[in-house]
Amino acid sequence: MIVVRVLSTALAVLMLLSTPARAEESGCSLIVSYPSATVLKQAGDCARRYTPMSSFKMPLAVMGFDSGILADQDHPVWAWPQDDDDVMEMHKKDAGPALWMKDSFVWYSQHLTRAMGMEKFAGYVEQFGYGNLDVTGDQGKDNGLTHSWLMSSLAISPEEQVAFLGRFMDRELGVSDKAYEMTAAIMPDFTAGAWRVQGKTGSGWILNDDGTRNKSRPLGWFIGWARKGDETVLFARLFAGDKPIEGYGGQRARESLLAELARIP
Repeated sequence: MIVVRVLSTALAVLMLLSTPARAEESGCSLIVSYPSATVLKQAGDCARRYTPMSSFKMPLAVMGFDSGILADQDHPVWAWPQDDDDVMEMHKKDAGPALWMKDSFVWYSQHLTRAMGMEKFAGYVEQFGYGNLDVTGDQGKDNGLTHSWLMSSLAISPEEQVAFLGRFMDRELGVSDKAYEMTAAIMPDFTAGAWRVQGKTGSGWILNDDGTRNKSRPLGWFIGWARKGDETVLFARLFAGDKPIEGYGGQRARESLLAELARIP
């Protein structure tokens, strides 16, 4: 199991000073070497839990491949639910696992968890030690199976995201070899300088006290790993904005994290 530890106070301070965060781009940036667990970059509050949103597609993929519901990168292909008014226009297409992960279809995730059932789904979340383990969903709505990770009951911190990534890399989640291999195979690819990056975004908003979405306070995740030669790092970037932005919080998180990775020699 990976345990985050600081390389040296001097190095940590130097890196923090070299990449100051703007006020509207608060949250957390956490980059950790693997397998040494040395912290290469840590800025912001990395212990506070937030909804995982579509960053949860990575553990969902592990569950899907381990349970046998997902077969390979392209199968099963499921048809988008034409009776669901909440499906975004850009997501109205049939999809298999790789396209689901790349284009981040919420409906595919929900089809997967329905096929899994609540007992198995909740069992995996507990087995993975994922965040606060709370898959009850919105209070009084009995929707945990399909909504708990979507600005609802399930929450995880950047530190816990990196710890989960460490358990994935160490193959300590208690799942099949295929689940690790196929999940890694469908994780989206990016580049940051000389680094080859695989990661998943997640986008949403902080909720108001009445449970409605505060569109002036966007949230975004980018979690995953990066390799350069023999070096590997794990990362979690949480973007927490205090004013509306163009696009989505996950895109902002990804852009800023890739920029930070590119600065690591």
